Amino acid sequence: MELLKGNTFTYILFLIYFFRNIDLFWRLNYLFFILFSYTPFWEIIDQIWDNQLHRPLHATGYYFNPILHYHPEFEVGYKVKRGMYDCLERLVGDIDEMSKIDLQMESFKSKSGLFGSQIAQHALKTKTPSQWWESYGGEHSELQRFVIRVLSLTCSSSGCKGNWSAYERVRI
Repeated sequence: MELLKGNTFTYILFLIYFFRNIDLFWRLNYLFFILFSYTPFWEIIDQIWDNQLHRPLHATGYYFNPILHYHPEFEVGYKVKRGMYDCLERLVGDIDEMSKIDLQMESFKSKSGLFGSQIAQHALKTKTPSQWWESYGGEHSELQRFVIRVLSLTCSSSGCKGNWSAYERVRI
């Protein structure tokens, strides 16, 4: 009976409440741990994305990768279109050829001609994007040449060398 007097009784009620809600306590604790300990890493990843990986060449590769382009959830925003046209201007340069490529893109977008054939759609799963374009883009030679050039470019890690020590900057 001595335990139930004064502050001790309040303390026992608190412990009962705490243990009943321990699951909630651990979930909240885990959430705070995740939010506060990974934030510096996400900031570095966002910085790298914005400074090095968000380029016209990447947008063009995304746009003309047929397995991505023909996926039902494929969406193209302004930045992707702008990047694709900037890349087109930089790699082609000639306005007449750029106009031809722009017209030929309509066939690719609407899956007309060989682009929409059953074999071309099946090959999305079996061929690399460059192989796919070489096989099925021949009807549109200017577009095919441009896209194969973009998709065949290799990526370099030279732009990322300065970031190898990025995790040293993180203060948790």
